[in-house]
Amino acid sequence: MDNKIESFDICIVGASLAGNYLAYLLSKTNLKVAVIEEHKEIGLPLQCAGIVSQKLTNLIQIPENLILNRVKVAKIVSPSGKYLKLSGDENPYIIDRIALDRYFYIKTKDMKRIKYYLGEKFKNFKYCKKDRHKIILVQTSYRKLKVKLLIGCDGPLSLIGRKLNERNKILYAKQIRIKGSFSQNEAVLYFDKRWKELFGWIVPEGNNIYRIGLASSQNIVTNFKAFLRRLNVNFINQIDQQAGIIPYGYMHKVAFDNILLLGDSAGQVKATTGGGIIMLLTAALYASFCIKNCFNKNNFSKKLIKRYYEKPCIVKIGNELKIHYIIRMFLAQLSEIDFERFMQIGKLNKIRNIISFYGDMDFPKSLVIKLLINPLILKFLLLFFIKNPFFLIRVLKILIFI
Repeated sequence: MDNKIESFDICIVGASLAGNYLAYLLSKTNLKVAVIEEHKEIGLPLQCAGIVSQKLTNLIQIPENLILNRVKVAKIVSPSGKYLKLSGDENPYIIDRIALDRYFYIKTKDMKRIKYYLGEKFKNFKYCKKDRHKIILVQTSYRKLKVKLLIGCDGPLSLIGRKLNERNKILYAKQIRIKGSFSQNEAVLYFDKRWKELFGWIVPEGNNIYRIGLASSQNIVTNFKAFLRRLNVNFINQIDQQAGIIPYGYMHKVAFDNILLLGDSAGQVKATTGGGIIMLLTAALYASFCIKNCFNKNNFSKKLIKRYYEKPCIVKIGNELKIHYIIRMFLAQLSEIDFERFMQIGKLNKIRNIISFYGDMDFPKSLVIKLLINPLILKFLLLFFIKNPFFLIRVLKILIFI
């Protein structure tokens, strides 16, 4: 390791989409940015099903070839095999996630003020003093960096987050890509008590290639094999396979002195789907605005970062992420009979019309409010709360406290 300490304004740890997009936003400033990435290749290993709402193209401009397919229907399959098909105006994209991760890296990698260190592992950080101001000394597997701001984009098991006493609950995920003959227009979600924290999925990538995966808190290998047997899919016919970790919960504290957390490390992931692309892109915009203010004011305190980053994130995405988590807890708590009854209500034209008109895979608050005032849904929930009296207390705690 080089004993020389290099100086940067900012160090971003993690060069997936969150880190690369933030680096791109900061490339338009005069700030000197270091990006640390433990893998030698950006985007690998793939750890995403790659389904994202069309809000993606409202937030960023990406080449058309990164969009592999679009789906029109979400097919929800109950534990007993009955299903409900939902559609609306969302028509989400199936994206080339590896190429998307690399897209902003390619845009910034040759810029003088953005320096990427690939194949280099972040190891630790500590606070130091310089001219009565706090700075951060970052240690990697090859060098030491002196920075004013440290950005944790280092994934669900964030080392930076853990040192700050912020830890994510996690799910384990497995996925294969395989040739098949499922529908090219449907994303299919399979619910089961064995993987109650999320679901199994079939996502049509296009060209008769499908991403088949599953996430659960335990027994991932056993559960995934059971899921493939249920689909009559032979594991040995796979094109390739992926495995990864998904944060489970909702956004936690993300603002600290000289440090902010972004993306998976911040818990900015939807508990209903395990996806977080729209959330992290939105948060990155707030993060870039916050960082510019920090340097303009020469103030890197938790108070300022909380004001310009954490609080806007709470208002825009944090509360929505809580609703995602409450929905997920509710679905996990349903008995098989209750799940069937809930799906029967969902098949009614009036409910389907509400879902079609107000449905939003990223920001569900408006839909939830509309459903809660429907007499059928309200009656179902009242009976559910009678059978599960402590569930409402858990919901209130989540809504009141961050």
